[in-house]
Amino acid sequence: MKKVLFVLLCLACLGAPVFAAGSRQGGTAAGGERPLEFSMYYVDNATLPFRQDWLTVRKIQEMFNVKINWEIIPIADYATKVSVALNTGNAPDVILYQSITGENASLAVNGAIVPISDYASWTPNFNARVAEFGIQADVDMLKLMDGKLYSLPALYDKPFYDGGLILREDILAKYNRPAPKTYEDLYALAKAYKADNPASYPVTILVGPRVHYRMTQPAWGISLHSNGAGGSRVLSWDYGRKQYFTGAVSEQYREYMRFWSKMYAEGLLDPEMVDPVPGDVWTRKMATGSAIASYAYYDQIGGVEAASSIPGFKLNMYPPLAGPAGARHQQKNKTGQGIIFPAKTARNPNFERIVRAIDAMFFSTEGALLWNYGVEGETYTRQGNTFKFADSIVNSPDGIYKTMQLRYGCGSDTLQYVWVNASQMIKYDENYAAINAQVAAMNDAIQLIPPAPKFDDLTAEKATSLMGPLFDTFAVWDDAFLTGKRSLDTDWAAYVAEMRQKGLDEYLSLYNSSL
Repeated sequence: MKKVLFVLLCLACLGAPVFAAGSRQGGTAAGGERPLEFSMYYVDNATLPFRQDWLTVRKIQEMFNVKINWEIIPIADYATKVSVALNTGNAPDVILYQSITGENASLAVNGAIVPISDYASWTPNFNARVAEFGIQADVDMLKLMDGKLYSLPALYDKPFYDGGLILREDILAKYNRPAPKTYEDLYALAKAYKADNPASYPVTILVGPRVHYRMTQPAWGISLHSNGAGGSRVLSWDYGRKQYFTGAVSEQYREYMRFWSKMYAEGLLDPEMVDPVPGDVWTRKMATGSAIASYAYYDQIGGVEAASSIPGFKLNMYPPLAGPAGARHQQKNKTGQGIIFPAKTARNPNFERIVRAIDAMFFSTEGALLWNYGVEGETYTRQGNTFKFADSIVNSPDGIYKTMQLRYGCGSDTLQYVWVNASQMIKYDENYAAINAQVAAMNDAIQLIPPAPKFDDLTAEKATSLMGPLFDTFAVWDDAFLTGKRSLDTDWAAYVAEMRQKGLDEYLSLYNSSL
């Protein structure tokens, strides 16, 4: 139980008095008022499938007197669905888990998304959280060329290392190897395991290549693909020069692909990399020894260990491995994917009530506590000045964090928008806290997400028109380079020429001239 003895401190962090005055604005019942009804898009993930009967989902509507008409959309289809909805005007009242980059930036400045900063008086809880965390400058970075904010982003008091290299600790012990420090260390371990287990693919992939890429590419000095930092998909950020460069045709990318195509060619990287990879398939591969390593999340360790019948099976998460650009991990900011209101919502006679309800549901003291910890008396109890999770949660083989996610909907990126580092640490074991401390002590292992360009409407339209063909071309070549269908030597010039023909240099110019 010592894992949960400090929940009181975390609750205190989330429940600062500054929020007390505004915590019940917007959706709360008043004298039997009928519930405020509105529609909302939710992005569904196979590793954390949405449940209408989640305690949080039921309770939040009860607490703030709202009735949400959920539209649950698979993650693979979400971007397309949102794009069509915003372009056609057939959007719901609220859309969760969005950034104002790429096409969304273009749509925003062209009037398809509400500039929520115009209604700052309706979001008192969000405003107070930003002030409490001292991250106004971080939020201001999300404003577009017109100086307006178009989303209510998730807020973090400081980034934390929630996912990285998940590796079989018992295999390290078997081969008498220390924890890997570099990618060459990972290659050597995978090579040794493959020699003893020819049918295995030692390194597998969670969800799809995008998760693998966003956690590994920064060690080569790049960040590309659909989850690349900055949202450009084919450009990367030079932290020294503070400008974008053509990452997709850079030598950094070429060397990155040399490493992983070598892993692929030697049977060390799982060839089954469809997007999305079903969560149960990934778990089975790790649990049975078909794979021994993957870039994934710490909260998934318990489930894999519980599913394995291998004697002595033990997984752990390791700090970022070093590549040519150093020991780097996925870039993170103190803001994350946010909540947007389509322009259609502003014409709704209940527009103000909807905005105030969303602000209260996700950013108030009560709302933040619910999405983080659940409901007092059900998921946690209070004994004097000490709070603790229910025994069924503490003793779950999935661990506190994952159990809270799966059973109750707590700690979901799509639904939780206030993140206090200390409150997250308490959901994990002491090992997780120690790993985070180790990563925090490293030299800039988690870099900030690069600034988004502040496009005007015409520039945003042009950038969007270029990004589609550029990313489509890049994705085809990327797969070909990884799988060996195309050569990084003999075919490289043709690839670069095609990317430049598609407007890569013009795209770069648009980004750098709009910083």
